[in-house]
Order: sequence, then C-alpha cells, then structure tokens
Amino acid sequence: MTSNGPRDCCYQGVRHEGTATGRIETIDDFEIYISEPADASNKFGILFLSDIIGHKFNNAQLIADQFAKNGYFVLMPDLFYGDAVPFNKVGELDIPKWLQGEYSASKVPHTPSSVDPIVEKCLSTMRGKYGCHRIGAVGYCFGAKYVVRYLSQNSGKIDVGYVAHPSFVQKEELEVIQGPLAIAAAETDEIFPEEKRHESEEILAKLNFPYQLNLYSGVTHGFAVRCDLGVKQQRYAKESAFLQALEWFQEYLKTE
Repeated sequence: MTSNGPRDCCYQGVRHEGTATGRIETIDDFEIYISEPADASNKFGILFLSDIIGHKFNNAQLIADQFAKNGYFVLMPDLFYGDAVPFNKVGELDIPKWLQGEYSASKVPHTPSSVDPIVEKCLSTMRGKYGCHRIGAVGYCFGAKYVVRYLSQNSGKIDVGYVAHPSFVQKEELEVIQGPLAIAAAETDEIFPEEKRHESEEILAKLNFPYQLNLYSGVTHGFAVRCDLGVKQQRYAKESAFLQALEWFQEYLKTE
C-alpha cells in the first residue's frame, strides 16, 4: 500500500464555524450535497469524495462551497448510505467492523464493491444531467482511494485528481493512474507516513503525467478538513492545501 488504513485520527478534530450554502438532493438511493458557482456554469465539475465523517459534515460542506465560489460545480455524495462515522465519536469504534458494514442496519460494506457504484453514478450524473465537460476529483482520507481508482482502472472517468492525507490507496492503484495527481501531506501522519510518501513519489516519477506532492509542517492527519483554525500554523496549512487544489485544477482541469 502507498497509504495505510484509517484510524481514530480519521474522525477527530475541530468543527469549523460557518453556514453551508449548498443543498441536499438524492440520486437513486443515496444523498448528495451540491454547491454551484454563482454564474451557474457547470462546464468544470469537482467530485468531492469525503473522509469517513461524510457529506453532512459542516467542515466538508464549507470546503465544497469554497470550490463553488471559485467557479466549479461541486457534487459530494454520501459514500456510506447513512452510516458515516460521527465526528469526534465517543466510545469504542472498531473501524474494520465499520468498513464491513457491521454497525449499520443494511450491513452494506464501505468497500469498493459498494463505493464504486456510487462514484460511477455521480460521474455519469455530473456529465449528463449537470452538463460537466471536464471533471476533477478531490479526496480527503477515505475518499482519496477513489480519486486514485478513477484516475486508474476507470481511466477517463475523471480528468484530474487531488488528494489530502490519503488512506487505503493501494500501490497497484497508483501505478496505473492516467491523469495529473496532486497530494497534500501532513508532516505527522501514521496513515501516510514518510515511507509511504517516498514510495508514492517513486511511483509517480515513473509515470508520464504531471504530479505534485506538498508536505505541510506542524500538522497531522486530517488537517485539510479538521484542523484547529485557532492555531496559526494549522490554519495556514489548511488554507495553503486548498489553494494547492485550486491552482492544480486551474492548470490541469481548466486548461484542456
């Protein structure tokens, strides 16, 4: 693997203040959060693949809204059929059991067998119903795996990828990407530690696609979504990671 599986750092952090401006809709049997640009232009879309806290987390919705304010049509699906992990959950949580759906009534696992169809339906909806010509994808923690997957084995489904503090990405998935990929990494991260960063760099350097890996000091796993904005260094890293994504999409998504 080029990143390890999730741990409790994947659902802990600080809730950010602000009121989300997007809306909740439904595709088939799952919810989506949509945030649209002011000019209603949907030419460039961003599929937002969240961490395990899910699409209703205020921090994630605020980030989605910021992408929309910068001219992108943004769609963020519920990847977990209502079984997202509660933010700052108190009490025992066995993440391997959660991944297999053992805490949900439906017992639907949170693995590619159930997540891939959600991603595929979102992409077809973005290109069809919403008229997106080119689509970038952002993935935070859990969602990063599916950004890589849809630059690789499902090449052509997304055009450009950006991930922050990734988890679950397989070496074999990264080796076959078919598009530009940027990574925002935390200095201290048990899930995407130094050896995994270096392994990822070695893989990306062999591919014939643009790549970028930015390392942010003084932050830990989850900083791009759940850092403490009251701490200057953390706030700077979060804001810089977002600007990294904007610049990446400006260069490789909007420039055809």
